[in-house]
Amino acid sequence: MKMKINIKVGFLIASLVVMASCADMFDPALENIQNKDRLRERPDMVQGLLINAYLRIPTNSFSFSEVATDDAVTNDLNSGLLNTGVGQWASNYNPLDQWTNSQSAIQYLNEMLAEVENTQYAANPVVNQMFINRMKGETYGLRALFMYHLLRSHAGVADGVLMGVPILLEAQTANSDFNIPRATFEACMQQLYADVERALELLPNNYNNINNESMMPALYRELGAQTGEYNRVFGDDAKQLVSGRIVRAIRTQASLLAASPAFNLDNNQAKWADAANYAGNMLAEIGGISGLDPNGVTWYNNVSMIDNLGAGDNPSEILWRGSVGGPSNNLEQQNFPPTLFGNGRVNPSQNLVDAFPMANGYPISNPSSGYSGETPYTNRDPRLRQFILVNGSTAGPLNRTINTAQDSETIDGLNRVERSTRTGYYMRKLLRQDVNLDPVANTGQRHLQPRIRYTEIFLIYAEAANEAFGPMSSGSFGFSAYDVIKAIRARAGVGVENGDAYLESIRSDQAAMRQLIRNERRLELSFEGFRFWDLRRWKSNLTENVRGMRILNQNNYSSINVENRVFRDYMIYGPIPYSEMLKFSALQQNTGW
Repeated sequence: MKMKINIKVGFLIASLVVMASCADMFDPALENIQNKDRLRERPDMVQGLLINAYLRIPTNSFSFSEVATDDAVTNDLNSGLLNTGVGQWASNYNPLDQWTNSQSAIQYLNEMLAEVENTQYAANPVVNQMFINRMKGETYGLRALFMYHLLRSHAGVADGVLMGVPILLEAQTANSDFNIPRATFEACMQQLYADVERALELLPNNYNNINNESMMPALYRELGAQTGEYNRVFGDDAKQLVSGRIVRAIRTQASLLAASPAFNLDNNQAKWADAANYAGNMLAEIGGISGLDPNGVTWYNNVSMIDNLGAGDNPSEILWRGSVGGPSNNLEQQNFPPTLFGNGRVNPSQNLVDAFPMANGYPISNPSSGYSGETPYTNRDPRLRQFILVNGSTAGPLNRTINTAQDSETIDGLNRVERSTRTGYYMRKLLRQDVNLDPVANTGQRHLQPRIRYTEIFLIYAEAANEAFGPMSSGSFGFSAYDVIKAIRARAGVGVENGDAYLESIRSDQAAMRQLIRNERRLELSFEGFRFWDLRRWKSNLTENVRGMRILNQNNYSSINVENRVFRDYMIYGPIPYSEMLKFSALQQNTGW
């Protein structure tokens, strides 16, 4: 009898389990999917829309797109960028695509604009309004940033017209019309500038605590904010969020793009003047030429500064950066030479090495330079050895000598193993030499990840001012393109002993100064993701083959061809993704793709 009761109870329990399972089949359990009403009750979730955009900023990491240019190659034979450089760049294969990433970010930002005022962030109404204003300002600034990256990657000539991308100002829903045509490049730039202006109306130039109300922007004095309330929203805790200064830097970057030959088809000099003025105003705030950070060349390896950097603080070279984070060795693992337990991924080219002048400032091709092909690394621009490991350089925590010769007895030699250099050079820039990858004593260190450096702003000014005003005109800022380049080269240790005689010889020659400015930009911003885009906006030669250096017997130097660059003329512009063209008939593809 007892057994029968147990069987019945067991059957009943089993039946209930089955019934519950069946119920789940027809009435699914509640999922953790938040609707907009719940979203509005959670300020942190609303701010999550903004955080999603921050996480998509393209300069959150280094792209190393240089390996698709004349500046470098990679020994990673599976690299999409390698394929790009050798002719396999296509509308359905674009490792440098920004369409999906930046459009997604703009979708989050548009959603943020729609929702930001529907949530309470603080009980105090003044503080609450300041939070709303700050987040709206950040949102407009970031939307301008992503428009810039979209234009750089996907703007181009279609049917004879310089086109941009679709302008999206509202969040798209399931009921939206996704078949939106591209706006003109000029319309996109005007929208970018409009977003900048909206951001600047709401954001302070910098985030920092203030101690009296006179330091507060007029908008927030008129709102009736107290100093403590202002500091709660716009004080030190907000450092590294998008500020007015950062938004102005974004505008400066975008204005240079718009003034450049590939995007300024009628050579409108006013666009060069705009770029020069935007950059000049920013530089004037840090003292002009005197604001050039004397330690800015080695910003990535200024160990004491990086290790002691306070929360949210920037060294004077860095205008905007990502999180420093904890100790890591990823960059070194990828790029140290094999004898330092690295993969030697980015291999600088002989082309780039040749771009470094002699220490006296003359290009190595100039008869007055004193360059010798038998001792090619002697008396060169100090940046050469700071940025590139040449044969005989020392590197790593033990200052090990790196032998890149073809007949080297180490695996650092030319093409010795799959991790070895293909060009006879290894990248040194960006890498901390106190990282130890030895498995027995593996260590990491803190690294800076700049989003915008002041040296870039100086170089934007030099390039734009040279085009708009000529090399020697100081305009309203008190410093010229010539002054900027002289200061940058002097900081690097170039032309110091002879007064930079080469620069003095071309000081009034706009065309020669243009080439020097472009070369300084190539050197100063090397391996930071600029060269690929600079060659295109300048409409420069994209097919200069990549060369390396073969060394035998430690003193027999010969240039070798390493990798051909295969680009068509129309590839100064990037493509609209093929998948988008298939889906949306209103889109026009850039000519040639």
